[in-house]
Amino acid sequence: MPAGFPLTAAQPHIVRTSFWRALLLALLVAALNVGLWAFVNRPVQIADWHGQIDGFAFNPSQRYQDPTKLLFPNETELESDIRLLSKYSKRLRTYSSAENPAIPRIAKSYGMTVMAGAWIEGRAERNERELAALIALAGKNDNIERAIIGNEVILRGDLGVRTLIGYLDRARAHLDIPVSTAEPLDSWQRNPELIRHVDFVTVHILPYWEQIPRKDAVGFVLDQYRATQALVERVSPGKPVVIGEVGWPSNGDRRKYAQPSLANEAHFLRDWFNVAAREHIDYYVMEAIDQPWKEAIGGRAEAYWGVFNASRQLKFAFTGPVVENPGWPWKAAIASLLALLPMFFFARHFIRFRALGLAFFLVLVQLSASILVWMAALPYDFYLNPLDWAMLTLLLPAQLAIIVILLINAFEFTEVLWRPRWLREFRPLVPAPGDPERFVSIHLACYNEPPEMVILTLDSLAALDYRNFEVIVLDNNTKNPEVWQPVEEHCAKLGPRFRFYHLEPWPGFKAGALNYGLEVTDPRAEIVAVVDADYEVRHDWLRGLTGYFADPNVAVVQCPQAHRDWEHNAFRRMANWEYDGFFRIGMHHRNERNAIIQHGTMTMVRRSMLADTGGWSEWTICEDAELGLRLMKAGHELIYVDEVMGRGLTPADFKAYKSQRYRWAFGAMQILKARWNWMVSRASTLTRGQRFHFLTGWFSWFGDALHLMFTLMALVWTLGMVLLPKYFTLPMYLFLVPLIGFFLFKAAFGFILYRVRVPCSWADTLAASVASMGLSHAIARGIFEGLARKKGEFIRTAKSRRIGKKPNPFTSVSEELLLFLALIACIVGMINSTGMNYIEGRLWIAILAAQAIPYGSALVGAWVAHRSGDSA
Repeated sequence: MPAGFPLTAAQPHIVRTSFWRALLLALLVAALNVGLWAFVNRPVQIADWHGQIDGFAFNPSQRYQDPTKLLFPNETELESDIRLLSKYSKRLRTYSSAENPAIPRIAKSYGMTVMAGAWIEGRAERNERELAALIALAGKNDNIERAIIGNEVILRGDLGVRTLIGYLDRARAHLDIPVSTAEPLDSWQRNPELIRHVDFVTVHILPYWEQIPRKDAVGFVLDQYRATQALVERVSPGKPVVIGEVGWPSNGDRRKYAQPSLANEAHFLRDWFNVAAREHIDYYVMEAIDQPWKEAIGGRAEAYWGVFNASRQLKFAFTGPVVENPGWPWKAAIASLLALLPMFFFARHFIRFRALGLAFFLVLVQLSASILVWMAALPYDFYLNPLDWAMLTLLLPAQLAIIVILLINAFEFTEVLWRPRWLREFRPLVPAPGDPERFVSIHLACYNEPPEMVILTLDSLAALDYRNFEVIVLDNNTKNPEVWQPVEEHCAKLGPRFRFYHLEPWPGFKAGALNYGLEVTDPRAEIVAVVDADYEVRHDWLRGLTGYFADPNVAVVQCPQAHRDWEHNAFRRMANWEYDGFFRIGMHHRNERNAIIQHGTMTMVRRSMLADTGGWSEWTICEDAELGLRLMKAGHELIYVDEVMGRGLTPADFKAYKSQRYRWAFGAMQILKARWNWMVSRASTLTRGQRFHFLTGWFSWFGDALHLMFTLMALVWTLGMVLLPKYFTLPMYLFLVPLIGFFLFKAAFGFILYRVRVPCSWADTLAASVASMGLSHAIARGIFEGLARKKGEFIRTAKSRRIGKKPNPFTSVSEELLLFLALIACIVGMINSTGMNYIEGRLWIAILAAQAIPYGSALVGAWVAHRSGDSA
């Protein structure tokens, strides 16, 4: 049960029942999680292979070695690799003779033959060194049975055909073993004369690079092999055909229909081994051992072609079913244990929620734990390069923050949708018969407000159905007498209970003016009520709410903010419904744990408690929210009455709308920094629920700050991928899928809650969503500046504008416009480069588009405000 609602002596059985129900639910979800891991990683049945592999393409580099950086294995490492491979095959293919000359000698000691390669490229000096090394090795090692001069030289365009033929002819003249070069089929087809200068034809057939689905891959290899045989028979009959490379990667980027995976590699190779044995095809598997260094020169998949991983472990067995993620049991167990206690805690404390709601939230907790374990285990499943590590280092904390924000939003979503009833729901409460009518001092602070607007508020206060009240108008620092003097004159007309004070110069912004109001408040006043200068209050405002102050522990009675004159103005309409969501959803959610945000208008505060806790704080520009927190810490009750008792005006335009939300975000960070110890100290008198809401209630705003950070990083990364693709690669899709999921879940939560709780049309819901997203950048700036700076300036939220010529509508959103255009340019750049060729590219484009939505929303909001003008 929530704090503040203790069980009675007659309810111990409820405690026992809720304990076991909560434990059972948590264990059930944890078991389902293990079942889900098992389902996703269910064994794949594949044809067994019991024979020897025909041959291995062998690159001997160890995990952190790189031949392009002249980092080579030593003889001990070479011997260890060859001893391992000799258990599975008796033939090796090498690519260079100068780099690792000990391979043939070591291979012979394990009964293995070698098809030795000479690496040929555009550098003549290296080519001569490689050719000489191969000739020398062949003379010393009789287990070198064939020679390969050049590997995909024509495909890469390193040399012309005539030059390559020259190297081939020289090698054939010096060697008494068969000589060839290795190319894919299309290179042989375009250069048939090459066939006449080799003793056998070596063809590379890699269906992954041809975007062939795995299920069709073996058939594709056979077709290519037979097409090569047919070509050879036409050009130089009788020459053998050898498949120099055939295989499938276990990881990397999808190429259209070709999906790298461990199961697909196992499926392809085991099928191929059986087919090749039946058809008597000579082949070398691409390749023996994963080579992480290749990722930098050929893309992510290049690192994962090995039958063995870089740690020299066999990736899959050659018999029996294959599991895509062999380590899934321990990952599932850790994820279940990680989630078990939070799930039990939530179910135990909120067992009153409907079963569907409990199940929804517990599943989300468990799913979040599984994602965290999955992300944390990524380094064990991939060979991460420095840029991958940089991306993971940035994304893992961001992923954790995103999950926390998602769970906080999901808690609100669950409580609003699946509670049986609100435990703290308050309606207007008039004083009981015989109770004295408490004296209320109404404080109205204003700065440079249009006098006609303030006068309308004063007239509505004069019409209150209440006897014991006064109105103190506090005009602070308005320079122009033509603005404040009409208000002073109107107060005089309304009689002695209306008092006007012009404060100039006066420190402390609104809080400073309200503190002066406390000094001049009538000594009889028990309650201080605060109303904004644009509000038109209901006649029963005071009568309907003062009854709550009969409880001596009640410090605040708060009504929702509400608005008028918005129905026929498109911008004011969208702003009105955007505000309405918080007061119909968030305030109820917080009210359940006596943790509402005191928002400074249509609010009543017990005068003695306000004075005892230090009055209004002048160090923050959100003095109202800070006061509410202070009163909670003092142990008092804050009551939220969801009844519209007065209506004000929405901000006049998008600039004012943004500046207000910026001020709230900045002030929230001031409060969080100053009162941090109240939130985290075990000695704090705040309840767990209050600490939870004041720590996490602003997390959605932290999400906006994260959004800005990620946008800037995404722009830099995308620019690198477009302009420097050699150094910047597409992030792995495993990094991207959770981000896409976060965007979708967060959008769904907000939209569904609006449809359930806010009485507006679908069009108004969409418009409110646009308005809310359009504030993201202003909130992000407020968060960062509030964290960095100690003091902020209280900027009045303009409720009307007096201007002649309309300014450019996008002046107030120039930063959003710049970020929007930059993101669109990045999307175009990705589409025009390689972005659309891979699923990772399409996901990245989708993320860039999602990142652009808030900035586009700001542009829409500014345009709607511009077109709507200031008319009702």
